[in-house]
Amino acid sequence: MRTLTLEPLTKAAFAPFGEVLETDGSDFFMINNGSTRRYHRLASVETSDPDDRAILSIFRADALAMPLTVRMLERHPLGSQAFMPLLGRPFLIVVAPVGERPAPDRVRAFLSDGRQGVNYRRGVWHHPVLALEGPDDFLVVDRTGAGNNCDEHFFTEDELLLLDPHR
Repeated sequence: MRTLTLEPLTKAAFAPFGEVLETDGSDFFMINNGSTRRYHRLASVETSDPDDRAILSIFRADALAMPLTVRMLERHPLGSQAFMPLLGRPFLIVVAPVGERPAPDRVRAFLSDGRQGVNYRRGVWHHPVLALEGPDDFLVVDRTGAGNNCDEHFFTEDELLLLDPHR
């Protein structure tokens, strides 16, 4: 079983999978008579159909026991999906590139510092939300509309991956 190596979450490292939502190093302009910085368009909401709508939700996630055996990944073929932590707690991100199925040797793991969120591009394989402390709250931006927007892939026993944030 391959053990995933946690990578720091940076805009450059995460670019193949989507956008990192953070203010550090991001452009802004002043609004509200100079009292507010607007970090504009940190990510784009993707939808596949003109009748789709972007929606905001809050997910309350319990922490899973670590180390974790990664048995499955999911993807959303009809729209992007963003997660922004609301309580400032670090969380884990496990992703694989867009494709018909996720290749275990191309799966990567990232650690958010608790002030960074992510926006998964349409079709990017990812593990469901991985809180390190629970319950933890996330603002989620994704789509609603017609059609199934969640495909799941379960790895075979010889493809399983180990995620150990303490290594």
